[in-house]
Amino acid sequence: MSDVILGTLGAISDMDTVPEADPAKEEIRRLKRVNLALMRRIEQVTDSQANAYSLFETAIQRETQVRRRTTELSDALKTLEDTNRRNLAAREAADNANRSKSKFLAAASHDILQPLNAARLSLFAVQGSGLNAEGARFASAVDRALDTMEDLINSVLEIARLDAGVLEPDIGEIQLGDLCAGLVSEFQPLASEKGLRLKVAASDLVGLSDAGLLRRLLANLLSNAIRYSERGGVLVGVRRRGDMARIDVCDTGQGIEADQFEKIFEEFHRGRLSQQSSNARPGLGLGLSIVKRTAAALGHSLTFRSRPGRGTVFSVTVPLAPVQTGAHRPVFPRASASGIGLAFSKILLVENPETATEATVALLERWSCTVRTASGIGEAQAILAQETFYPDVVIADYWLDKGQTGTDVVGAVRSSLGRNVPACVLTADYAPETEAQIEREGCEIVRKPVRPAELRALLAHMTG
Repeated sequence: MSDVILGTLGAISDMDTVPEADPAKEEIRRLKRVNLALMRRIEQVTDSQANAYSLFETAIQRETQVRRRTTELSDALKTLEDTNRRNLAAREAADNANRSKSKFLAAASHDILQPLNAARLSLFAVQGSGLNAEGARFASAVDRALDTMEDLINSVLEIARLDAGVLEPDIGEIQLGDLCAGLVSEFQPLASEKGLRLKVAASDLVGLSDAGLLRRLLANLLSNAIRYSERGGVLVGVRRRGDMARIDVCDTGQGIEADQFEKIFEEFHRGRLSQQSSNARPGLGLGLSIVKRTAAALGHSLTFRSRPGRGTVFSVTVPLAPVQTGAHRPVFPRASASGIGLAFSKILLVENPETATEATVALLERWSCTVRTASGIGEAQAILAQETFYPDVVIADYWLDKGQTGTDVVGAVRSSLGRNVPACVLTADYAPETEAQIEREGCEIVRKPVRPAELRALLAHMTG
């Protein structure tokens, strides 16, 4: 501070070069100027020191904030890493649980469908053995119960596959008009039985979807429309909406109350059948749940509108193919029976459950087939070698004893015979890899429980 004052005094003295008339007054004026200059310099120095201290204090505060924020960020990163680890572990646990559930359901369904298949085939044999009226009535009741059980098992399995994400849609071009016409033709007897009109509006639009999944989705909607309609009819139509196609299933049924809009897609939620439907079989309450999951798996929009007492319209929106050429893949290929019957056809049946074997043999023999049975590759080859038995068709269960599969047996039989003998594989395993394996071996697939009429049509086609 003293250096500042001396410097200021020197500067003032250097500037004072004017001669003074009155030394005393001049000295006073000079001292005033010195004092003023000193005050200004002191203020400047004070401001400078204050600014420096303020900057220093600010720097200390910023450093403290940086340290605190760094600590908070480190803690947040650590928490995020811990959360990510927990989420990864939870996701792995969920994936493992889904895989375990899928394996359990596949195994359980196989074990359930095997005896159900034997029961259906045995019932068919009993029904054809000449029952009296009372026996026929009881047999019909058993048949309906088997239908309900089969529907329930298949629906639960389909929901499990959709939830587990194991269904990979195979997207391709589909002639939507043909798809709808085929469904209407299939459901026509059911509608006629209830006195309902069932119509389809013609369309040449080609959509992009998975043919099998879309067909099952629409079949569920059509089944519900017929079940909950007592008069009028059901209409299925396709309309263009820009670069999309909207498939509508319209009915004149009882409609859906507003308080039921959210509940109808829940599992095992059944709509209210009208008083006139006393003889109608109620649904399982799984159809719309499957519809919603299937639409999500396909990426298709699903909407509906309804007026109680007037009817309901469910709509599925499907992308259109870029070029509407009309070329498309088959939507629902079916084996149709030829004009030639099954009489004297030679069938090699490869099964391991005794009850299923007996029931299938009884069914085939009723159709006048010559049947030989085996439980695996060894027995099948022994029959071919010892009896000089040349089968027209091989029917094999997929899962056999000793780790063998039906496709293994078919391959061995074809190798022994030196020709590509027609074969169909029966299975209660609905896994996609099982279906792919059967198709790779060039075999027809028949899912259990086997429906005798479908099996007969397929065998007639294969032997015709």
